[in-house]
Amino acid sequence: MRAEIITIGDEILIGQIVDTNSAYISKGLNSIGVKVDQITSIQDDRQQILDTFDQASKRVELVIVTGGLGPTKDDITKSCFLSFFEDELILHEPTREHVKMLFATYIQKSPTDQNLNQAMVPSKAEVLHNTHGTAPGLWMVHEGTVFVSLPGVPFEMKHLMQNEVLPRIRLHFERPFIYHQTLMTYGLGESSIADRIAQWETALPDWIKLAYLPSFGKVRLRLSATHTDELVLKTTIDGLMVALKEQLADIAVGLEGQTSMVAQIGDLLNQKGHTLSVVESCTGGAIAKEITAHAGVSSFYRGGLIPYATDLKVTLLGIDPELIKRHSSVSVAVAQAMALSAQKLFNSDYAIATTGIAGPSKGDGAGEVGTVCIAIAGPSGLSFDQFLFGRARERIIQKAVDKAFEMLYKEISKI
Repeated sequence: MRAEIITIGDEILIGQIVDTNSAYISKGLNSIGVKVDQITSIQDDRQQILDTFDQASKRVELVIVTGGLGPTKDDITKSCFLSFFEDELILHEPTREHVKMLFATYIQKSPTDQNLNQAMVPSKAEVLHNTHGTAPGLWMVHEGTVFVSLPGVPFEMKHLMQNEVLPRIRLHFERPFIYHQTLMTYGLGESSIADRIAQWETALPDWIKLAYLPSFGKVRLRLSATHTDELVLKTTIDGLMVALKEQLADIAVGLEGQTSMVAQIGDLLNQKGHTLSVVESCTGGAIAKEITAHAGVSSFYRGGLIPYATDLKVTLLGIDPELIKRHSSVSVAVAQAMALSAQKLFNSDYAIATTGIAGPSKGDGAGEVGTVCIAIAGPSGLSFDQFLFGRARERIIQKAVDKAFEMLYKEISKI
């Protein structure tokens, strides 16, 4: 079964917002065996919308549209559906009552006529109740092609996809089974991994695809396939994944969706009864943020500091000013001192320290923009290194976070 996604809104095309809706919808459709052939972003232009609807209806069995369902004049998706389906608006009383309830409960005032117009829907549409907002979703059929219209607000769209759209697709369409398993690895590039698993990859059945998905310091290996027999599909891929993990045991983190680098680190620390603290300069709390995004980390995570200014490295961490003067604040020596200080300050078994130049200016650090020094203090001593992560600020910070976790994981795994 094939589908297309159409996102509507000038704000997408001018780069004002990033289209995350398409990725979420694609992932959801893929999980139930629906293949997305095309994603199209178009402006708020009536003729362009109608032309795109017409073209999509001739190519696929399912079209999902997001955006343009709001109450203002520039939200024209609903009126385009009326033209395309040669339909008219009718009042959907449950939606009208829902809009009034939302305003009474959360805004404490009466909705305007524009707000109440959200309850006017195409007569041929099946209304998808939106408990998270005022604009309902719409399910309509045009010459055998199903059109689904969803709000562009991501959390409203996600709710409707999970609770209304995907269940209806399962009932409405016959689909093959589709299954993915993705192995996360670290510390080895994709070409080196390909060399190591060449024999295993060559022996893969023709109907199973392997994809290499590299990012800095990490490579994800995804096995995917479709099959009419779900048991055969899952048994085959699960067996192949076990063999792959065995071949890459020294660099494998685990299966995506089941674990993460932080989760693996937490498991190792909990098994050993050890704790962790962080002290971040150039990463500005990004490491702590990634740790605390996981539930249950209080079992091993003690806390962290962000001594961004050089003088705070002295007053908060007790770093020797002469050490900073001799080596600069961005140096392996200062990173080591920061890690040891955090280990003592937080009474933790392990501590991560980062200091660097994330740019665009050099600040008071020595060296090039992109220079990052990372140190890990642990029961067996210090591990440390200096890196050059390019010149893009966000990328430098993310690379530093990833490398810090990789270094910590290796250090914990030694004991």
